[in-house]
Amino acid sequence: MTTVTHLGFLTQEALRLGPDRPALRQEGLTLTFGELEERASRVAGWLHRRGVAPGDRVALLWPNDVRFVECWLGIMRAGAVAVPLNIRQPDESLAYVLADSGAAGMLVSDELTERAETLRPAGGFCAGTSELQDTAPLADCPAVGPDDVCMQPYTSGSTGKPKGVLLTHRGQIWCADVVRKCFMTDETEVALLAAPLYHKNAAVTLKVFLLAGGCCVVLPGFESSAVIEAIDTYKITYLSGVPAMFRMLLNDTESLAKHDVSSVRFATAGSAVVTPDLLEGFTQTFGAPIAEGYGLTEGGPDVFLSPRWGIRKPGALGLPVPGCEVRLAPLDDENGEAGEGEVGELWVRNPGVTVGYHRLPEVTAERLRDGWLATRDLIRRDSDGYYYFVGRRDDLMNVAGENVYPREVEELLLRHPDVRDVAVVPAPHPVKGQIPVAYVVLSQPGAVSAADLVAFFHEHGPHYAYPRFITFVDALPLAGTGKVDRALLTARAAGENYSPRT
Repeated sequence: MTTVTHLGFLTQEALRLGPDRPALRQEGLTLTFGELEERASRVAGWLHRRGVAPGDRVALLWPNDVRFVECWLGIMRAGAVAVPLNIRQPDESLAYVLADSGAAGMLVSDELTERAETLRPAGGFCAGTSELQDTAPLADCPAVGPDDVCMQPYTSGSTGKPKGVLLTHRGQIWCADVVRKCFMTDETEVALLAAPLYHKNAAVTLKVFLLAGGCCVVLPGFESSAVIEAIDTYKITYLSGVPAMFRMLLNDTESLAKHDVSSVRFATAGSAVVTPDLLEGFTQTFGAPIAEGYGLTEGGPDVFLSPRWGIRKPGALGLPVPGCEVRLAPLDDENGEAGEGEVGELWVRNPGVTVGYHRLPEVTAERLRDGWLATRDLIRRDSDGYYYFVGRRDDLMNVAGENVYPREVEELLLRHPDVRDVAVVPAPHPVKGQIPVAYVVLSQPGAVSAADLVAFFHEHGPHYAYPRFITFVDALPLAGTGKVDRALLTARAAGENYSPRT
């Protein structure tokens, strides 16, 4: 068990073991654990002298940059609560988050200073990189308890306004520690971070590897050739992403031919199904497995992980992480328990579960019961105790009275040898209420027709669930988090005119 109790001091164990070991790297800059310690303390010192008090909210407006990390740690060392901002959101959304959080100010990248000034909270501060480091370190950090809130990320707001998720020091350290142990991560690992640092996927990796004493290499974004080159340059051992990203790597045969990627030991994927062909292709190319998993910002974040070694089932989320309780509630009985193979709403309870939603007592009361979080995600469990994602409860389609789960339609279509990727979303229909429509990426253009795919579905799946309309696309659109942008596809589908006889 780790001795760290304060997320702002996440690197303390690694610092004692090797202050000169690299903690963070990006092109042109390497920070050792000792240098990261000093820089985080300077940020904390600047905030303290600026009058930031324990519990104050301080926002972060940064692209992918190692200096995001020193600011993130420094905010918490000052006793404040870090509010990471999604820089890909429009100013209107960011202004709402800043107002809702009551942020005392923002720490920003120099390149985003002009944008930050237009968003600056009334009476608040806006400080850039150079200003933060031109100050003395904070010698005595304010007392902070393990159950105090340390971070307040905001959900995407796909159903209404974004919600501030209250996360504690104890909970976030628990998550980093349990994932570190599940993957047996140590100081020899080098992780590549190409996903946005403000999102939970990259944030979990960051916490796990800094706690373990490993190194995190930060790229400005995901671009297949840059990722492949970075694997060779930095001898990356760990990759994290969504299946679409790994497919892009496998498709970049030109870059793969130029670079050595044999240093990769394992990878993790979430947010979409990892198909058998993707798993096989990745293993052949990189000589490493992909472990699937599942988590959500307010749920730990990590809930399920597939073993790094041992039995892995393609398409399965894995097993509950140690210390995480899970149950599946039938859709018509939140206090019941769905049986083996049955679909239920996932409820989770662990030390990392949010303690509530900021200034939303009604939502908190609805989603949290005796420490249990209602995730709104639909899951099923097999006879071996492995869990499978079926869909979001909010995405469940009612097609002429029949329940249709988008994930199950996608998984069936992905069994066709000519389908490389697919997203299924609901579209309104004047007779059936809703119908499933599919956006499909083929292995080769024209490899199969829409009619062929519908016939394939009828052969292997229930008639009521078949996709009524199939659109072939070159690639599925990705949102700022790296996930498939289902909101964009749903809006596109809603704009189509479907015949009542469909």
